[in-house]
Amino acid sequence: MIEVRQLSKSFRLYRKPSDRLKEVLLRRQYHHRHQALDAISFSLRNGETLGVLGQNGAGKSTLLKLLTGVLIPDSGEIGIEGRITGLLELGTGFDHALTGLDNIMANGLLIGMTREEILAARDEIINFSELGEYIHEPVRTYSSGMVMRLAFSIAIHANPACFVVDEALSVGDGHFQQKCMRKIRAFRDAGGSIVFVSHDLNAVKMLCDRALVLDGGKIAYEGDSEEAVNYYNRIMARLDEQEADLQETSRSSNSYGTGEAQIQSAELIGHRSGCDTVAAGEDVDIKLDIRASEAIPSLSVGFMIRDRFGQDIFGTNSHLLGQDIQLNAGEDCDLQFSLPINLAPGKYTITLALHSEDNHLEHCYHWCDNFIRFEVAGSHLPLFSGIVALPTRLQHATRPSQGTQEAS
Repeated sequence: MIEVRQLSKSFRLYRKPSDRLKEVLLRRQYHHRHQALDAISFSLRNGETLGVLGQNGAGKSTLLKLLTGVLIPDSGEIGIEGRITGLLELGTGFDHALTGLDNIMANGLLIGMTREEILAARDEIINFSELGEYIHEPVRTYSSGMVMRLAFSIAIHANPACFVVDEALSVGDGHFQQKCMRKIRAFRDAGGSIVFVSHDLNAVKMLCDRALVLDGGKIAYEGDSEEAVNYYNRIMARLDEQEADLQETSRSSNSYGTGEAQIQSAELIGHRSGCDTVAAGEDVDIKLDIRASEAIPSLSVGFMIRDRFGQDIFGTNSHLLGQDIQLNAGEDCDLQFSLPINLAPGKYTITLALHSEDNHLEHCYHWCDNFIRFEVAGSHLPLFSGIVALPTRLQHATRPSQGTQEAS
């Protein structure tokens, strides 16, 4: 059980190290105060998993350090029943000159385990970490993934009432990440509480009972994990003016055509998410604003979805869909494709084209490479392998094998 009431934490930020000394000697302020957390309140029940989302600098790591006692709050209260351990920044609490074996004892004592508890769990910690003979080597020789293995193994075997895990878990290889997730689920099913911070939106949806979204040190949303992911996606979709300018520059450099018709703007919007980050299986609209400078008796509008490697995933156009589009000079046209995104989680782009006939090779008015970018995170579909989810039906029937004799 965790109860957080009106928790606040701020930091003094200096432009350069010497300003600290100048502030002491000259008794003048050379810092500005950054409010990392501003009077936030929430609770976590036993056996519950709480996700924490937010862009970089929103206060996620500060919150976890306050919960684990690494930092002391400026104001507010934290009520915790039982031991709380966590996996925060890689290497926290490790002496890199010591071996992994020695660090099991040192780090275990640091997080509140007794010497007897550490000795009883040591073999399990070593086996779970899969470090083998490297457990006898200094931690300074470890890769970041090996450090994560050891840190996670110690923390999860400390028998905590609540386990706190940050983005450090993402450092490990796929095999060990899955192993950690299975261990976390087992810990939760046994009644343990979890505070889970991750940019893996699919993991937040699957693992967390509910989630909160931090924005500027405040709780912007708290509730259902899927709705929290959607809220977080809307925050991330707000591009500042500089990023928007860079995006426009990129678009203009990746487009060409004769110009009789041009794409003024285009976007992908999920029906449920309301933004360009959607779940697998979610219906989306691809909306285009098209302007014709000359009369076009037969316009074909097409799109191509590509994955992060640039491979063509799916494409079609209005000609193939049996739609005849005619535009007069000076006319604008609002056009919309609607389809389900039955794609695996990942990042994708959409290339758009205005042309005649069934392809852009004959007469291309406007070609825009990678004009739209979107992400698939989470899924409304049954688990599947590969990139595309294809509707599949299964039938089966049993029959006696040949040579089987009926019982007399």
